[in-house]
Amino acid sequence: MSLERAFELAERGRGRVDRDHPLVGAVIVSEGAVVGEGWYAGPGTPHAEVSALEAAGDRARGATLFVTLEPCSHHGATPPCADAVVEAGIARVVAGVGDPNPKVDGKGFARLRDAGVEVENVDSWEAREQNEAWRVWISRGRPFVTYKVAMTLDGRVTVPGSRWVTGEESRRRVHELRAEVDAVAVGMGTVRADDPALTARDVGATRQPRRLAFGRGPLPDRSELELRSGPLDEELAALADEGVRTVLLEGGPTLGGSFLAEDLVDKLLVFVAARLSGEGAGPVAALPDPLELEHLSSEPVGQDVLLTAYVREP
Repeated sequence: MSLERAFELAERGRGRVDRDHPLVGAVIVSEGAVVGEGWYAGPGTPHAEVSALEAAGDRARGATLFVTLEPCSHHGATPPCADAVVEAGIARVVAGVGDPNPKVDGKGFARLRDAGVEVENVDSWEAREQNEAWRVWISRGRPFVTYKVAMTLDGRVTVPGSRWVTGEESRRRVHELRAEVDAVAVGMGTVRADDPALTARDVGATRQPRRLAFGRGPLPDRSELELRSGPLDEELAALADEGVRTVLLEGGPTLGGSFLAEDLVDKLLVFVAARLSGEGAGPVAALPDPLELEHLSSEPVGQDVLLTAYVREP
C-alpha cells in the first residue's frame, strides 16, 4: 500500500515537472506508521526522497523508504538522493523500478547496498508506465512514439461514404491526446488526401503541439505543417534534441508500418468502431515480421472501444 501511495504522490507533479525529469513519489514507514511523504514538484524543489526525509526527521532512522524510482546517485542540480537516504539511517528501500538514466542505472541501488541498506526493486509495470515518455527519451535518445489509428470491426481504416470511422467521443479523445503531446505527425499520403490541421480543438488546450509531416514534399500551399524528410530515426533524434519528448502518429497504415518496421513505435492506441466497412486498407502496412504486443487493455469510448498495447515495456 505504501508504494501505491508513492505513485499517488508522484502524480501531484504531473504538469509541473519539466519533461526532462521523471515523476517521483516517496513514503517513509516506521513501525507500521507513515512518518514522512514527499514528491518532486518541479524545478527548484527538493527531490521526493529528500522531501520525505525532511518530513520524517529523526523517525527516518531504521525506517523503510518506499519510492517510485531508484534514488539518484549523481550530483546534478541537487546532491545525490542515495547519499541522503544513507545519511538519514534508512534501513530498507523498496523501489518501484530502476532508473534507465545512464548516470544512474543501478548505481543508486549499489550505493545503498554498499552502505548496508536493504534494497528491493519491485520493477512494477505501474512505475514504468507512469514515466513512460521520460524513460524512452532518457534511454533511447528519441521521443516516446504512440501510433493512433481508428478502424472498423473488420479491420478497415476507412468507411465508404463516410468521413469518420469512429464516433464523436473518440474524436474528442484524439483532441485531448493532441493537447497532451509535444508533436502530432502524419505522412504525406494523409497530407495530400486530407490536408489536416492536426490542432487540439475544443478541449481547453493551453498550448498546441508541433505539427509534422514525414515524407517527401512539397507541402500544399498555406500548410502549417513542418516537413521532416530525413530518415525516421534521425528525424526523431533531432526532434528529441529540440525538446520533443512525445509524438502522436496519426498517419495512415503506410506511415504506421514504416515506424513499426524500424522499431520506432512504443505504444498503439486503436479505436475500434462497431461498424463493418467491407473494403479498404488495414491499420498497418506490411511488416517484415509479426509483432507480439504487451500489456493489452481496453476501455469503452462512447460506442467505440479503445485498445491500448505496447510494443515493449518502457
